[in-house]
Amino acid sequence: MRPSERILVAYYLYTSVLACLLPLRGSVREVTLALNALILVGYGLLIWADSLRRREFLGTVRDWFPLPLLFMAYRQMGWFAPASHRFELERSWIVWDRLLLRQWRLREIIEVLGPVVPSILELCYLVVYATPGFCLAVLYLNRRRDRVDRFLVPFLFGVLLVYGQLVFWPSEPPRTVFPGEDAPTVDTLFRRVNWWLLGGYSIHTGVFPSAHVSAAFAASFAMKRALPERPTVGRYLMVYAVAIALATVYGRYHYAVDAAAGFVVALAVRVWMAIPALSGRRP
Repeated sequence: MRPSERILVAYYLYTSVLACLLPLRGSVREVTLALNALILVGYGLLIWADSLRRREFLGTVRDWFPLPLLFMAYRQMGWFAPASHRFELERSWIVWDRLLLRQWRLREIIEVLGPVVPSILELCYLVVYATPGFCLAVLYLNRRRDRVDRFLVPFLFGVLLVYGQLVFWPSEPPRTVFPGEDAPTVDTLFRRVNWWLLGGYSIHTGVFPSAHVSAAFAASFAMKRALPERPTVGRYLMVYAVAIALATVYGRYHYAVDAAAGFVVALAVRVWMAIPALSGRRP
């Protein structure tokens, strides 16, 4: 079993335990346990079949299979959303947003060129879902398929460490808790698409830390590790990650502390992977 597969298996076992411990509505517990069992059995069969056949097709499926499992992990965490909460966290977090957007005039700075920068930020936020697929495609195009796990391990850690704790920080985004407050004054097509997607497919478990920010920075760190001979890829992804962090706050999708915490999670994984004694690698 690959290290990235162990991470996913451990995560789904973790959510199975959560399903047994949390006070969930209706049949959520039973559905979660049944789905997780199906995922784990299916994953086991895929790994077993590849170990027997060693066909390129099965190996390629194993390379890409973590991506839909990552999406399912996100959707599943939405099932654990509390029925209600008191918005205490949101009222404490919004203070920093008001400082950034009002006193430091972050919104005015972003909108100084009209719709140009807001459109770029909203587009970056929109395509973040394609980031892991883009990174795997880059590795394939550079004929470095053997390094897929070098990318997936830190990337999965960076994302799943966020998903796994959302349930402990029940919260809603500023766009719903404080509707209209400090909202962008520039409307763009990409913003409308983002609102449509979030309205139909977003979860309501929590927004702290920001999975968008953590995923973007984790992708940058992971690609620097997996493809060091192409440093420009990691650099471009770093610029992209900074744009994502700005977009989450500017667009009112996350609080500033969410973005900061997402970066800290990704950075912590990066530091951990750089220390052989901690990550289990040889110096």
